[in-house]
Amino acid sequence: MTVSRIAPLSGFPEWLPPQRMIEQRVLDHLRTTFELYGFAPLETRAVEPLDQLLRKGETSKEVYLLRRLQADPQAPGTEDELGLHFDLTVPFARFVLENAGKLQFPFRRYQMQKVWRGEKPQAGRYREFLQADIDVVDRDTLPFHYEVEIPLVIGDALAGLPIPPIRIQVNNRKLCQGFYRGLGIEDTDAALRAVDKLDKIGPAGVTELLASTAGASSAQAKACLALAGISAEDASFVDAVQALGVSDPLLDEGLAELARVVEAGREHRPGLLVAELKIARGLDYYTGTVYETVMAGFESSGSVCSGGRYDNLATSGDDRYPGVGISIGVSRLLGLLFGAGALTVSRSVPTCVLVALPSEERRPDCDRVAAALRRRGIPTEVSPTAAKFGKQIRFAERRGIPYVWFLGADGAPDEVKDIRSGDQSSADSGEWTPPEDDRYPSISAKPS
Repeated sequence: MTVSRIAPLSGFPEWLPPQRMIEQRVLDHLRTTFELYGFAPLETRAVEPLDQLLRKGETSKEVYLLRRLQADPQAPGTEDELGLHFDLTVPFARFVLENAGKLQFPFRRYQMQKVWRGEKPQAGRYREFLQADIDVVDRDTLPFHYEVEIPLVIGDALAGLPIPPIRIQVNNRKLCQGFYRGLGIEDTDAALRAVDKLDKIGPAGVTELLASTAGASSAQAKACLALAGISAEDASFVDAVQALGVSDPLLDEGLAELARVVEAGREHRPGLLVAELKIARGLDYYTGTVYETVMAGFESSGSVCSGGRYDNLATSGDDRYPGVGISIGVSRLLGLLFGAGALTVSRSVPTCVLVALPSEERRPDCDRVAAALRRRGIPTEVSPTAAKFGKQIRFAERRGIPYVWFLGADGAPDEVKDIRSGDQSSADSGEWTPPEDDRYPSISAKPS
């Protein structure tokens, strides 16, 4: 019998158990941080009507369609008009519209789910991946202070993980659009999209794109590139922009808002935020502050956490729910770190204690010890076979299990051994507790 070789599907990551444990610890930490800030959990369906997915932004080439294998193309219905969501913001906006009468505003939610994009797979960029989002939406109007708060939450969430330092680059679309408008460029959205490609196609490419898509003259394109070149960790960028000699009320509003965001970041954690005026974000629904996050040592891989303010995404008739949010590309971030061997987990299994098995006849006694430890939240398993104790200890060592439990013989007390130090002492399964750092696997940065 010939068995064909199984090959992995490109762009659909499947982590090994130690990597999956790292991912789980990361999600647990993010969840805890988000809830400390009062964000409530939410999960939306995986599919959305295609017209909803495509109504904002240029993403049609990335959407995966959903249809039944045996679907009748002649049958009426909309089964060919469903697509897998490519982000969590669009389905969240739809959820808000459908459930507005049941929600309390301002509504703060976090969401950790898979999303799908038909992109070309590469390092840290997948077709199926996990995102962790936070958003705040309100009815009719959304106070600006939420645009200040969102990056600070992310700063706290990522600072608590053993990953390289992150830097959140911020800009404001009002600033850019007001500047372009002040220059006399009519299609400001096209100008934004062109400048957003600066890192990919360079100044010459952006100049050409500004001319072809936004109708910009060479002088206007030069001014756009001058704006995009401004960067600062404090409000000094305001003077640099004003020195370019362009005026517009929307520009002034954007400058004031961005200055507030950057100064709040400096107070919260110096070095966390930087005003980077080339940042625009590709999706059309952003209307105010926008965010992109780079990780030290991985800057060339692009943003691992992005988002911004949106005023018109969640609208229906006269109902309007403006919001602001940011999304951590969990799979993207971890994929980059796994590829660099930058993260490690303290053991390859959750087990803290292995109960050694003296003989098969005593397996019920071992099971009772394991049950007693589990009742107190200590991950425990019983040895698979009654091999020599030396082999059972090596079984634990290979998996990183720190403790081996030995049943007492002839009325003697049980004993537990820390196989890392060799220390062994009497123990009662109803009372013994490991150090908290040993109870569950921990993740850390791998020494370079």
